[in-house]
Amino acid sequence: MTIKYAHTNIIAEDWKRLATFYQEVFGCVPIPQKRDLSGDWLDRVTGIDASHITGIHLRLPGHGDAGPTLEIFQYDEMPPRPGVMPNTPGFSHIAFVVENPNDVARSAFSKGASAIGDLVVQEVPGVGTLTIQYITDPEGNIVEIQRWD
Repeated sequence: MTIKYAHTNIIAEDWKRLATFYQEVFGCVPIPQKRDLSGDWLDRVTGIDASHITGIHLRLPGHGDAGPTLEIFQYDEMPPRPGVMPNTPGFSHIAFVVENPNDVARSAFSKGASAIGDLVVQEVPGVGTLTIQYITDPEGNIVEIQRWD
């Protein structure tokens, strides 16, 4: 049996704004065609009547043209977003390995991101030195920025 990781989905309040953030801050690359999906098949797979999704897939950096994507979609109708913290059960965050976490965090902040905690440098015995910060993207999704030395 062959298994291959495909994508991670973020449901956005404004998919275009969020996609731009991930492209500008993390170097994600849009994969044409933009999605505009609806129909009986989508209603059946989502369990939502009259569902309509728009959005895009962004190729994640560092994995080449066949690598996994970040799927950023927006439904026409969505419930209010619950608050999310690093310890909220379920999927918590996505992470990017970067050359300079401080520079990437500053870039993210200039494009609408917020800090959750501090930028921390910590020796992890037997592994190396980790530089790490948790931030939120402009819609409150948690992103880990990290570097290992």
